[in-house]
Amino acid sequence: MELFFNPFDNLVCILLGISFTVWFTMLLVFIIVPAIFGVSFGIRRLYMKTLLKVFEWATLRIERGAKEKNHHLYKPYSNAIIAKEPTSLEQEINEIRRSGSNRDLDSAPEFEMSDIFYFARRGVESIMDDEVTKRFSAEELESWNLLTRSNNNFHYISLRLTVLWGLGLLIRYGFLLPLRVTLAFTGVGLLVFLTCVIGLLPNGRMKNYLSEKVHLMCYRICVRALTAIITYHDSENKPKNGGLCVANHTSPIDVIILASDGCYAMVGQIHGGLMGVIQRSMVKACPHIWFERSEVKDRHLVAKRLSDHIEDKTKLPILIFPEGTCINNTSVMMFKKGSFEIGATVYPVAIKYDPRFGDAFWNSSKFGMVNYLLCMMSSWAIVCSVWYLPPMSREEGEDAVQFANRVKAAIARQGGLVDLLWDGGLKRGKVKDTFKEEQQKLYSKMLVGTQEDRSRS
Repeated sequence: MELFFNPFDNLVCILLGISFTVWFTMLLVFIIVPAIFGVSFGIRRLYMKTLLKVFEWATLRIERGAKEKNHHLYKPYSNAIIAKEPTSLEQEINEIRRSGSNRDLDSAPEFEMSDIFYFARRGVESIMDDEVTKRFSAEELESWNLLTRSNNNFHYISLRLTVLWGLGLLIRYGFLLPLRVTLAFTGVGLLVFLTCVIGLLPNGRMKNYLSEKVHLMCYRICVRALTAIITYHDSENKPKNGGLCVANHTSPIDVIILASDGCYAMVGQIHGGLMGVIQRSMVKACPHIWFERSEVKDRHLVAKRLSDHIEDKTKLPILIFPEGTCINNTSVMMFKKGSFEIGATVYPVAIKYDPRFGDAFWNSSKFGMVNYLLCMMSSWAIVCSVWYLPPMSREEGEDAVQFANRVKAAIARQGGLVDLLWDGGLKRGKVKDTFKEEQQKLYSKMLVGTQEDRSRS
């Protein structure tokens, strides 16, 4: 019996050996070596075009099947569900007063009970069509991307469509996920090992050169671990040493997306575990700016560390996401003013993801980092566009808040995103009293202003 199984065991070992050899050879030739030299064979873009054709066919099949069976399809997400005319506070209150007592602000420039209806209506509108909360939920799609059966209220349509979905599930979890996990471990492992080795070299041109090449290589491997297809626009505006790169924030992978096209000095809090190991190894090869937990809330210390870094024109540009939280790829929310107070040249960058291939948004209040990365690596691909905008400087008489809003507006305009004034911190916190006080001031100014106009006449 033992003699009977020996040849079979040997054959299995040989086949496994051949499989692993072929696997790692393909990995080396088609992914790791191109990542080192920054070249691409165009396989990912061909893959993207093929997926688009499959998605279009699947969507048409769903719509035809739903029409045949009289199924109602869910309407795509829209930016607003309440139609609002752009009117001022004074105009709306005048309209309410005329409809009730036929008196307007000119004839009765004092408080009236009917004025309450304006604020009550605005409150109900905010509850029904909240500009903030819906920025922290996944973006709805107009077409089915074979990733979920819940989008477009999908029901069973046909056997072919169900088989296609099952085949997609098998490809994503049976082939793409193991490949991507292997690449991710390869990229992170090489980053930790090589940066530790480079950290042993004395400071100088050679160390900076090797550090830049190692960071670019490892980030490009990590980009391939997500099958990321990135289109960079206006590369002549890329951030330069001694500058501050400011970008909108959708996902933790924003860092990898930008760092695979150029090196940056990262800013962040020191973590424990695997992230802490990566941070400690990176800082040995490159002057990143890491803060202890107790230092993060010290604004003066943070500003001084950033200013000291920027003053040294030999150091890499700093990468900052001033929103302070992830937004769902539809808008840009309030930029924190701290990074705009240090007087550096700002290089705005707009990032826009294509949600048809996978949702890059990280809802940190719903998913942990491991769960999020699993979703990323089991999606079809991450497709995005990056625009490098011309550098911007603080103008004379402009404060940090106005400068931040000007940069934010430029990013929103270029990326086709909605420009919102709300603070992203509302994701977890309550509305500040200053927002309520602002409405009270507007109302009181309206009443006082009307009385003054009457007294002058």
